[in-house]
Amino acid sequence: MPGAGSFREDFGASVVVALVALPLCVGIAVASGVPAELGIVTGVVGGLVTGWFRGSSLQVSGPAAGLTVLVYEAVSAYGLAALGMLVLAAGVLQLGMGALGLGRWFRAISVAVVHGMLAGIGLVLIAGQLYALGGVPAPGDTLGKLGGMAELGGRADWAAVALGAGTVAVLVAWRRLPARMRLVPGALVGVAAATAATALLELSVAKVRVTGVLDAVSPPAWGDFGVLASFGVAGTVVALALIASAETLFSAAAVDRMHDGDRTDYDRELVAQGFGNTVCGLLGALPMTAVIVRSAANVEAGARTRAARIMHGGWLLLFAVALPQALEVVPLAALAGVLLHAGWKLLPARAVAALWRTHRGEAVVLVATAAAIVATNLFEGVLVGLGLAVAKAAWETSHVHVEEVWEGDELCVRILGNASFLRLPKLLDALDALPAAPSVRLDLSGLRHLDHACLTALDGWERKRAAPLPGREGVA
Repeated sequence: MPGAGSFREDFGASVVVALVALPLCVGIAVASGVPAELGIVTGVVGGLVTGWFRGSSLQVSGPAAGLTVLVYEAVSAYGLAALGMLVLAAGVLQLGMGALGLGRWFRAISVAVVHGMLAGIGLVLIAGQLYALGGVPAPGDTLGKLGGMAELGGRADWAAVALGAGTVAVLVAWRRLPARMRLVPGALVGVAAATAATALLELSVAKVRVTGVLDAVSPPAWGDFGVLASFGVAGTVVALALIASAETLFSAAAVDRMHDGDRTDYDRELVAQGFGNTVCGLLGALPMTAVIVRSAANVEAGARTRAARIMHGGWLLLFAVALPQALEVVPLAALAGVLLHAGWKLLPARAVAALWRTHRGEAVVLVATAAAIVATNLFEGVLVGLGLAVAKAAWETSHVHVEEVWEGDELCVRILGNASFLRLPKLLDALDALPAAPSVRLDLSGLRHLDHACLTALDGWERKRAAPLPGREGVA
């Protein structure tokens, strides 16, 4: 907790983070297909509950754009009443992973898969929010949304489009202003400007609907436990837990590079997120994860301790309880603009270009992961990416090389590298191409790995050439 010397910095940072979080909490909830208040509830829990834990001192948790697609799909499939149970189960799973010390293993996930996941989320988010921007009902799946883009212009509400485009323009321009002028977050300025324009011009556009935070809280009932037995629910729960955990821990690694304070304890942070999501599930709210946008704002605003993120949750609660009617004047198109900007920032164009120049295989994994997410869904797309990353790593680490060395009349064949079934055709071709010799000796001492398929093939080749197979005991 803060001392006298850090309270001032933490207090100021908490206000900044709350102003950044408020439009994002509301926008993410609307994009997820749930009441706006549930996004604020998750933001409050991220501050007042998760903020107390010691896993990471400066990163801030709340609803995240990265989970929007998965939550929308879950609510569409199982209903809003089931959301709390799904989030509760994901939170319990995170608690278990943290208790088992699995937090540190998330650092082993391929960076290309992570970037591909973010790119896929960004593309899905953009495709959905373009319809929200124009006030047009969106098709059910992402491919349908992309296919309907050609007809979108003729059905759009151009007043709403202008508000959303103006919000995006403010967000882009705000980052180019001097630092002293950016004390107020760009997202808040953009939403406020769109709201003011709507009121002054008396525009008839859709606005946020608010019923009150306390009224929106809907704890799961005993009957809701039955949804966990539904087909496909297990995959949704696992996807929520894994994606939320991965985004949190990657965010923690990024935040650690932004300050000189204590480093993140990954297992403790995973427990903190699990406890927070368990509480969110009990309240029927959105799932949470650590969010790099809010976390970066917290660090840049001068936060010193975890008190800043705790107080930011208090500001969100105060605003939502005391001034809920203020949210009802916000046009949905402005929130769509905020999320379009967030989705665009998730597209790793520079990462793809850099990988293509240096590691083209990684670039292929990234693009394939994003494409799979767009074509299927988030969970299946990430599984495709992980499978490709594993296959790529297996292929690259299975190099095998055959050398021929004459020692008098005897031909010594040295096999170097990793002899696995992936390279067995190459190995057999090289052996069959050896010149005739009175005596042939295999030297396997240069092998780092010899799997059963290759060992069996070498046994067969040995019998064919009627030559012994020295070194086999040492390798096996």
